[in-house]
Amino acid sequence: MAAAQFSAVTVEPFGDSAVMVTIPHPDPVIRRTAIVAFRERFLAHRPPGVLDVVSGLESLLVEFDPLETALPHVEYAVRLLAERLPVQERQLVTRAALRFAVPVVFDEETGPDLASVAEELGVAPAEVVEAIAESTFTISLLGAAMAPMMDGLRVPRPVRRLAEPRTDVAPGALMIAGTNAIIQPFPGPTGWRVVGRTPHTIVDISRPEPVSFGTGDVVRFVPVTRDEAAALDAGFLLPVEVSA
Repeated sequence: MAAAQFSAVTVEPFGDSAVMVTIPHPDPVIRRTAIVAFRERFLAHRPPGVLDVVSGLESLLVEFDPLETALPHVEYAVRLLAERLPVQERQLVTRAALRFAVPVVFDEETGPDLASVAEELGVAPAEVVEAIAESTFTISLLGAAMAPMMDGLRVPRPVRRLAEPRTDVAPGALMIAGTNAIIQPFPGPTGWRVVGRTPHTIVDISRPEPVSFGTGDVVRFVPVTRDEAAALDAGFLLPVEVSA
């Protein structure tokens, strides 16, 4: 199954005003690549009554206004776009991948879940930090509030989410779950495990381009002390180089 072929999409009701779209395939890379490509197609041909499209790593939540449309119509539109539109209906702009080296402070205050993650994995907290620093992450998608959601965490087994989500996480928080990582752009709740914090501003809505990163970009996390972080005078996050 090529990434741009969506004939096997699954559409399931999600409450009374949304549907969840997934693309079943045994290969997670194909599932994730295909759902990103389908999102581009869906947004280019947005059906009437659709209010929002929320991206997940392997899913797409389509929210609609039940006063303007109905679940069967939305489901039909999703399947129609998946099965009948030509693959080349929209030319997407491609760009060279950027590389980011993101400094992160790992301690009890910035990473309140670091110790529990280490206990879950059966290693010391320092080994969790080392694993994160040695992992190479790729941005899979921009989530809520343009948060960079990344693949590539190399740990002995996937990290569980919190049983009870935190209600308020500070901007810049580095969080992990499964084999993924994400950086919190603004204060807000999360069920991901908070393990550190970067002093950089990840999203700045006052700028013409609020983020400097995009899907396909490569990220490495660099452990720093609090003093080192303060000396960086870190501002808006910028790339260090363009990947070949």
